[in-house]
Amino acid sequence: MIDDPQTLPHEAADRITKPFVRFLKIEAAAGGLLLLAVLLALALANSPWQEAFLGFWETPIGLTLGSLDFTRSLRHWINDGLMTLFFFVLSLELKREIVLGELRNPRQAALPFAGAVGGMVVPVSLFLATMYGQPGMHGWGTVMATDTAFVIGCLALFGNRIPPTLRLFLLSLAIFDDVGAILVVAIGYGEALTWSALGLGLLGIGIVATASRLGIRSIPVYFFIGAAVWLCFDASGVHATIAGVILGLMTPTRIWVSDIRLRVILGRVLAAPNADHRQGDVAGHHDLRQAGRALTESLSPVERLEIMLHPWVGFAIMPIFALANAGITISGADFGQPVSVAIIVGLVLGKPIGVLGFSWLAVRSGLAVLAPGLSWPFIIAGSFLTGIGFTMSLFIAGLAFDWSVLNAAKLGILSGSALSAMLGVALLIWLTLRRT
Repeated sequence: MIDDPQTLPHEAADRITKPFVRFLKIEAAAGGLLLLAVLLALALANSPWQEAFLGFWETPIGLTLGSLDFTRSLRHWINDGLMTLFFFVLSLELKREIVLGELRNPRQAALPFAGAVGGMVVPVSLFLATMYGQPGMHGWGTVMATDTAFVIGCLALFGNRIPPTLRLFLLSLAIFDDVGAILVVAIGYGEALTWSALGLGLLGIGIVATASRLGIRSIPVYFFIGAAVWLCFDASGVHATIAGVILGLMTPTRIWVSDIRLRVILGRVLAAPNADHRQGDVAGHHDLRQAGRALTESLSPVERLEIMLHPWVGFAIMPIFALANAGITISGADFGQPVSVAIIVGLVLGKPIGVLGFSWLAVRSGLAVLAPGLSWPFIIAGSFLTGIGFTMSLFIAGLAFDWSVLNAAKLGILSGSALSAMLGVALLIWLTLRRT
C-alpha cells in the first residue's frame, strides 16, 4: 500500500506482527463468547427445556442419493463439519508462524513443540494409570489438547503486564498439541477404512497441490475441492477433520504481487485522478480491475484465508460447538467417577508437569532456548493454563466414550478446565503483583 506521510512508514515486520496480534485479539474475544455459550448450554441442560434442548442436536440432516447416504445428526455436522474449519484455521496460523513468524528459528520453535509433546505424553500416562482396568481407557485422547481461545482469553486479562513471548509460547504450544490431537483422532478414533473413498480423498489433495503449482488462485475453487475432500474422508473411516489440517498446512505463504509491483499498478491508476471510469473508459476500467486484484493478491493465501475465516470460527463455530456439546446434567453428578477423576488428574496435574518438564529438558539439552523476556515462573503459570482442554477435550470425548460414561467425562473436562484456569490465573496474578 502507498505510504501516508502523516503516519509512520510500513516495515516488512508488519507482515509478521500484525496478523499475529489480530489472531490474539480475535481469540481473546472469542474466549469470552465461548464462556457465555458454555454457561448457556449448562443452564438449558439443567432446565425444564432439557429434553428439547438435548434432543435438538440429534436432529437428522442430510441427503440420500441412491446407495449413498449423507444423513447425519446436527451434532455430527457441527463436530465433524464445522470443526474442520476450526482445524483449518489453526493449521493456517501454525504454518504462518513457522514460515514467516517467530517459529522460523528452530530453537525457539523447539520450546513450544517440546512443551506440547510433554503436554500430551504425561497427561495420557496419568490418565491410563488412573483408569487402569476400568471401562473408558480408550478415552485417553481427551486429556491431550489445550483450548486456544480460553487460554488467550485468560492471558488477555493481564494486558501488557505479562511478557508478549508468553502469549506466543502458549499459542504455539496450543496449536501444536491441537494438531497433534487431531492426528491422533484420525488414527485412534477412526472407523474401518473404506479404501476407495480414502483414495478419492487423497486424489483430491493431489488436485489441490497441482492447482497450486499451476498458479490457480481462486479461493472458491479450492473450497469446492476441499468440500469434496472432506466428503471423501468422512466416508472413508478416517476422521474428516484431518482434511482441514492437511489443507491448512498446504496453503501457500508466498505473496503473488510484491510491494514494488503493487505501487506501480496503483500509481498508474492515481496518475489520472480526474478520469471518469464510468463513462466508457476501457483502459481506466482495466487499470481499476487490475489494481483491485493486485491489492487482494498482495496478501498471501494464508493471511487472506485467516482474515476471512478466523472471525467466523471464533465468533460462530466455537460457540455453536459449545452449545452442542457442553450441555451436561449436573443434578446428582458424581465427581468421584473414575473417568471424571482420570480426566481431572490428566488436565490439572498432567498438563503442567508435562509442559514444564519437557520444556526444561529441551532448554537444558540445548535443543531449545527461552525467548527474550520469557522466564521460568511465567512458564510455570502458563503450563497450568494448558490444562484448559475444553474444545478439543469435548470433541474427543464425543468420539471416545459411549453414552454411559460421556456425561461423567464432560463433567471431568469442565471441572479440570475450570481448576486449571483458576490455578494459572492465580499464579499470573501473583507474578504480576510481584513485578509492580
